[in-house]
Amino acid sequence: MGSKRELRGNNGMQRILKLARSFLPVFVLFFVFGLGTPLARADDEKSIKAFRNAIVALSPDVDPMEAQMVSETAHQTARRLQKEWRVFPFALVQNFLIHIGARDRGFCFHWAHGIGTELRKLPLKTLELHWAEAYNNTHLEHNVVVVTARGQPIDSGYIVDGWRAAGRLLWWPVTKDEYPWKENMAHTAWLQNRGPDPLAALNPNPAQAAKPQAGSRIGTASSSL
Repeated sequence: MGSKRELRGNNGMQRILKLARSFLPVFVLFFVFGLGTPLARADDEKSIKAFRNAIVALSPDVDPMEAQMVSETAHQTARRLQKEWRVFPFALVQNFLIHIGARDRGFCFHWAHGIGTELRKLPLKTLELHWAEAYNNTHLEHNVVVVTARGQPIDSGYIVDGWRAAGRLLWWPVTKDEYPWKENMAHTAWLQNRGPDPLAALNPNPAQAAKPQAGSRIGTASSSL
């Protein structure tokens, strides 16, 4: 979660205090019982293989090598970002830490953009990347990358979500997820190397990124979780 409106940084003090009171018991549990450690990665290889096989099954035309590249890149990028962003092992706590200035990254759109940045570098011919969002511009907003067979709609594909499990990549069919996903065509164009990056402000070197499109949804309203 975390609306792309967060890039404007409208965080009210009352909201921060409310969040602090809400998450205090969680902090106590994690740190007293030693749960604030990085998630184990023992199942990553198993997940990489399973996701690769699921992608291959999307269509007889899918290149297994492309499926392997997508699965490996998505998993490895999620783990790298988990370390770089010092992600707390509970997504909503990470969001809270961003709100109070203790962390810089870790909202859902950060994950989608970070993983998407690496996936769009792959030479994909039989697969396509899409950007899906749900509850846009609300405190429930969520963003993910979706992978499909070439020419297929997002409903036929798999979500690629680094946010929900705080860096442990989650993937499953779009149609079996709890969110009402809709495609964001401007972000999809960027993922498919057909358009500029609507979230170019997130790039380490803005000079290397395309300027955001007019009307891109960096938003101005109040912040969300």
